[in-house]
Amino acid sequence: MAAVRKTSGGNAAFHNFHNDFVHIVDPNERRRLALSEIDKAPFGWYHVRAVVVAGVGFFTDAYDIFAINLVTQMLGLAFWQKSNKGKIPNNSDTGIKVATSGGTVIGQVGFGWLADIVGRKRMYGLELIIIIFATLAQSLASPSAAISVVGLIIFWRVIMGIGIGGDYPLSAIITSEFATTKWRGAMMGSVFAMQGIGQFAAAMMALIATAGFKESLKTAPTAAKCDGACNLAVDKMWRIVIGFGAVPGCIALYFRLTIPETPRYTFDVARDVEKAGEDVNAYMTGKAEGHPDEIRRVQALNDAAQRLEIPKASWADFFRHYSQWKNGKTLLGTAGSWFFLDVAFYGLGLNNSIILQAIGYAGGKSVYEILYNTAVGNLIIVCAGAIPGYWVTVALCDTWGRKPIQLMGFTILTILFIVIGFAYHKLSPHALLALYVLCQFFFNFGPNATTFIVPGECFPTRYRSTSHGISAGSGKIGAIVAQVVFGPLKVRGAKKDCVAAACNPWINHIMQIFALFMFCGILTTLLIPETARKTLEQLAGEVPGTPEYDPANASHGLVVKADSDNEGETKVSDDNIKTG
Repeated sequence: MAAVRKTSGGNAAFHNFHNDFVHIVDPNERRRLALSEIDKAPFGWYHVRAVVVAGVGFFTDAYDIFAINLVTQMLGLAFWQKSNKGKIPNNSDTGIKVATSGGTVIGQVGFGWLADIVGRKRMYGLELIIIIFATLAQSLASPSAAISVVGLIIFWRVIMGIGIGGDYPLSAIITSEFATTKWRGAMMGSVFAMQGIGQFAAAMMALIATAGFKESLKTAPTAAKCDGACNLAVDKMWRIVIGFGAVPGCIALYFRLTIPETPRYTFDVARDVEKAGEDVNAYMTGKAEGHPDEIRRVQALNDAAQRLEIPKASWADFFRHYSQWKNGKTLLGTAGSWFFLDVAFYGLGLNNSIILQAIGYAGGKSVYEILYNTAVGNLIIVCAGAIPGYWVTVALCDTWGRKPIQLMGFTILTILFIVIGFAYHKLSPHALLALYVLCQFFFNFGPNATTFIVPGECFPTRYRSTSHGISAGSGKIGAIVAQVVFGPLKVRGAKKDCVAAACNPWINHIMQIFALFMFCGILTTLLIPETARKTLEQLAGEVPGTPEYDPANASHGLVVKADSDNEGETKVSDDNIKTG
C-alpha cells in the first residue's frame, strides 16, 4: 500500500484536521473521525460565514415573495387607472402571486433532487443567478400589443420562483451538513429567520419609494385619478421595489459560488474520502475547497468503492428506504406538516386589509397617503409578531427541541383559529388585531421555522436534499391552495356595492377551516423524530446502540457507540483504528 503523506499548513487558529487522520487507512474510520470534528467543533467564524451566506439568499427569497403583495397595488395604479379605477383585477392579482408559488414547487423538488445527484456545491449559486436574472427582467417588463404586463410578470415570476424554490433545500442542507451538532438548530433557524428581515425590507423599500415620489403622488386624491405625474411615479416605484430584490443576491453570489462541497456529500455520495478530508480542513480555515494529492485521491477512490459501507444512492435504494414505515412516516410527517402549515400561513394574509383598518393604516386622502399607510402598516405587522417569533425559535430550538416547539405551535394555532373563526363577528377590531399578532408569533415560534429545520436533519445524506425538497414543495402546494381556493372563497356571497367587512362574508368560515388544518398538523408532527443534539449520522440510523439504528444504513465493520454524555456525538474505539 502506498505511503500516506501529511499536508502543510495549520496553526493554533486553523487546525489541520487532515493530518490528524492521514495515517488511517480504513475509509469508514476516516469518515467518522472527520465528520466528528465538524459535529463537535466550537462555534466559530466559519459557522457565522455559512449562516450569513445562506441567510442572505433567504433574505432575497422572502423579499421577492412578499414584495409582490405591495407591488400589485402599484400595478393597479399604473396599468388599470382608466379601465378599473386604479385597482388590479382579482384574477390578475391572484395569477401574479400564484405564479411564484408554482415556480417554487418546481425549484424545490428539482434542485433538491439535483443537489443529491451532482452535489450541493455545483447547484449552490445557480439558483441565485436565476433569481437575479428573473428579478431584473420583471422590473423591466412593459406591455405591448402582443402581450400584457400581467403575462410578462407571471412568466418571469415562475422563473424566479424556480430559483427561490432551489434555495430552500440547498440553504437548509448546506447549513445542516456544515453545522456543529450543539448549535445546528440555531444555525438553520437563523438562516430561516432572514425571511422576517426580508419581509421587513420589502415594506421598508416600498416606504422609501413612496417618500421619494411624495410630491407626484400627492397630485392624485384617489386611485381613479392617478394620471400624469402620479401615474409616471407609480410606474417607476414598482420597478424600483422589485428590482432592489436583485441587490442582496448579487452580494451573496460570489460567496455561494466559492463555498466548499459539504464533506458529508463527498464522503457518502461522491465517496471521495481524500477530497472530503481536505474539504473539512478548508471549511475550518475559510477556504473555497480542499486540494488533495491527486495520486492518493485516485487510490482512495478505488479503495472506498470496495470498502466504504454507506449504501449507494439509487432509485431502487430510494424506494426500498422509504417503503419502510419507519422512514416513510418521517417523510410523510415533514411533508404533511409543511402542507397544513402553509395553507393557513398564507391564508392568514387574507385578513391583512382588515388588520390595517384596525390599526388605522388603511386608505388615505391621497394616493401618497394610501401607499404610505400600506407600507407602514405592513412594517408594524411584521415587527409585531413575525420577527420576534423567528428569533425565539432560534434561541430555544436547541435546548427545548424542534418537536415540542412544533407541537406547541400547532396546538396554540388550532385554538387561536377556533376563536377567530367562531367569534369573528363578535370580535372588536383591536381584539382581532391581537389574535392576528399572536398567530403570526406562534407561526414563527412554531411550525413555520421547525418545518424548515427538521427535514434538513432527519434523512440520510444521500437523500437529504431530495427529501427536504419534497417536504418544501408540499408546503408550497399548500400556499397555492390558500391563494387559489381560499382567496376567492372569502368573497363568496359578497354584493357589488359592499363596503369593509361585508365584502368578505365567508372569512369566518375560512378561519374555521384553518383550525382544522392546524389540528391535522398536530397529527403529522407526531410522525417526525426529535433531532436536537443528535448527529446527522445518528439520525440516519448509522450508530448502533441508539433508537434510530438501522443496519441497512450503518457501517457494519466498526465498533461504534453513542456517547450519551456528549449530547448524541459518536465515539469510535481507538482499537479499531487501522494504521498503515
